[in-house]
Amino acid sequence: MTLRGIDFSKLSLKDALDLAILIEEEAQERYDEFSDQMDIHRTPEAAAFFRTMSGNEQRHGEELRKRRERLFPKEPRTVNRSMIFDIEAPDYDQARAFMTPRQAMQSALRSEEKAHAFFVAALPQIGDAEVRALFGELRDEEVEHQDLVKRAMAKLPPDSGPPPEGFVDDPVAQ
Repeated sequence: MTLRGIDFSKLSLKDALDLAILIEEEAQERYDEFSDQMDIHRTPEAAAFFRTMSGNEQRHGEELRKRRERLFPKEPRTVNRSMIFDIEAPDYDQARAFMTPRQAMQSALRSEEKAHAFFVAALPQIGDAEVRALFGELRDEEVEHQDLVKRAMAKLPPDSGPPPEGFVDDPVAQ
């Protein structure tokens, strides 16, 4: 998780909303990348789960965009994508060839936990009451998202067969 140039003590509500939107967009794009990778590796169940997560991120981002537009119509964005990296998006090294649905869900759960930790860490630094309320709301939503993933995982049978790592080739000299 990386942040650049963000002073939480001076963060405005407009900038906080924009930051939250960027976080959702980054996560959505990463889930899209992962679903494409799973399609290539012929693991349709993991791909379908990543598509579901992408849709969730898209919906949440859209809710935030509508809120931002209602409160700050036509005001320019002053935070940008270069200020964040991997706040909620699953880490690139989480995707594996031959992922099981359970492994895909475990990856998503780690991402939701990572996002929750971000909001928890940011809250004490926030000076503005409205921003603090927004970040508290976002923190609580991450817990709800974790619970959704955990409930989905509980419905799955245990993974069986050889571990997917057994299918990965060792690097060779070129």
